[in-house]
Amino acid sequence: MSIPASGTPALSIREITKSFGQTAIIRGVSLDIAAGERHAIIGPNGAGKTTCFNLISGRFPISSGEIYLNGERIDQLPPHKINRMGLSRSFQITSIFQRMSVFENLRCALLWSRGYRYSFWSPLWMQRELNAQAEFLLEDLNLHTRRDLPAGLLSYAEQRALEIGMTIAGGASVILLDEPTAGMSNTETDYAMDLIRRVTKGKTLVMVEHDMKVVFDLADVITVLVYGQVIASGPPETVRANPAVQEAYLGALVE
Repeated sequence: MSIPASGTPALSIREITKSFGQTAIIRGVSLDIAAGERHAIIGPNGAGKTTCFNLISGRFPISSGEIYLNGERIDQLPPHKINRMGLSRSFQITSIFQRMSVFENLRCALLWSRGYRYSFWSPLWMQRELNAQAEFLLEDLNLHTRRDLPAGLLSYAEQRALEIGMTIAGGASVILLDEPTAGMSNTETDYAMDLIRRVTKGKTLVMVEHDMKVVFDLADVITVLVYGQVIASGPPETVRANPAVQEAYLGALVE
């Protein structure tokens, strides 16, 4: 995993574009996200937010531009190599191993970063340090009472918490969360916000989120994306007061 030089952005996006056929989705987006920053990307449906995540994480190739992680160019790399360089992401649709236990899900997420490879002579139940780390994560996520439950039987909020845990389990320094509180009740959202604060402490967090309470409570910096272009980026109160943002997206939320 690369470590950025002092002053180097944790994530630097330079004039990236993405087109599907003749349709331009991302139109020259540039961002510098500082190490340790909590950065929210907001905008109306169809603005290109998740597409941006897919480009950053290597799921889609960019059409043009450059992306740097801790000073190293990553836009020409496959997702698994970007992950091993220190970037991890979650998805809008929860991605967990439904039939495996909660504990087994977390243990799987820990394997590569802890140096474990397939070995017939070294079954996972014998790996004391690995299992202890998975147990610690269970406690940190407040899922210890669900340890042996198949992950598919967790409540929706618990599944999202598990996925966040799996996202941070690999030790990545840059975490991308795509709508982590979507579909949650107010109580579940409060729990998720507390969880995100705790497990991303000391890391760089970039999130796509529609819940403005979550955005304004968590983010140090907000970027507003509309029709694949950045129309504003800055501290929450500056963005909240921006007339272009109010007209394009926030509307009554800032009145």
